[in-house]
Amino acid sequence: MLQNIKIEGFKSIKTLDLKLSPINLLIGSNGVGKSNFISFFKLVNNIYEQRLQQYSLKSGVDNLLYYGRKNTNEIKGYLDFGNNAYQFNLLPTDEGSLFISREDSILNNQSQYSKTFYDQNIKESRIKEKYRIRDNYLSEHLESYKIYHFHDTSISAPLRSIANISDNRVLGAEGGNLPAFLFYLQEKHPKHFKIIEMVIQSVFPFFDRFDLAPFFLDENKIELEWFEKEHPEHPFYARHFSDGTLRFIALTTLFLQPNLPKTIILDEPELGLHPFAIAKLAGMIKKASVHSQIIIATQSVNLVNEFSADDIIVANRADNQTVFKRQSEDSLKSWLDVYSIGELWEKNVIGGRL
Repeated sequence: MLQNIKIEGFKSIKTLDLKLSPINLLIGSNGVGKSNFISFFKLVNNIYEQRLQQYSLKSGVDNLLYYGRKNTNEIKGYLDFGNNAYQFNLLPTDEGSLFISREDSILNNQSQYSKTFYDQNIKESRIKEKYRIRDNYLSEHLESYKIYHFHDTSISAPLRSIANISDNRVLGAEGGNLPAFLFYLQEKHPKHFKIIEMVIQSVFPFFDRFDLAPFFLDENKIELEWFEKEHPEHPFYARHFSDGTLRFIALTTLFLQPNLPKTIILDEPELGLHPFAIAKLAGMIKKASVHSQIIIATQSVNLVNEFSADDIIVANRADNQTVFKRQSEDSLKSWLDVYSIGELWEKNVIGGRL
């Protein structure tokens, strides 16, 4: 589990040194920089997946460096996992991309202190292709740094699309392979699949069950087919789900799958959810945090109220940068005897409101 993170020169974050816990809920006003913290993990994942050149060119170097190249010439990252750590330095090129000026992993325990790898002045990371076997623990974490984003529920959205049935190894970050992944769970992990159906039923009583199978005329394709309790003879599809229902199905699948990612990162998962669904989501987050580290940016008072103050990180702006502060149940005890943590946020007692 990631225990501490240090960031320098990335977007609105000039400097950051933050301890992380199993559950980390980032709150703050719009535009304060919560999403920049979340997107740092996307940067790390692109470094690991050897897509730094593509990512930095597409994003724009001046958008990635703190106030652009005129003010910042380097992005630094340090991720401390306890027994080992990963760090990197990124510099801009004349062509408008970023390259890795330094990248290394440090093994730190009672018996030894050494680098498992060290590279410098390379266009793309070599962790995945060269060092994975040597540092599999690190690779598993960096590989999981994907931001799950189920916001798009338009008629052409990935969540409502027909999927390739073989695309079932992991749930996609936008849920485009949701029917294929659910079919995999139905066939290989039926107990987990049934639990997912039961949780969906508890929030949306009209939902009866999924009916997942490859297309009759094209066994490589599958879509999200389901039945209502009142109409057991008539099949429905992803296009018939409301936006909130479809998002909740994707979230339920993400958190109740049998093999959870090392890290689960979400940006405003509460969008379009009923308060009862948000309470269910909070329960799934707590259960998943036993095995995965959870990092979530949220604007939902209802979601925040489901957690301890120790789980909350408040983002504010100060001295032209985003600053983050973890809250403490002990330091807020006198307030929490009267108010919920969400109410303290609304009253601006803990900050996070302009």
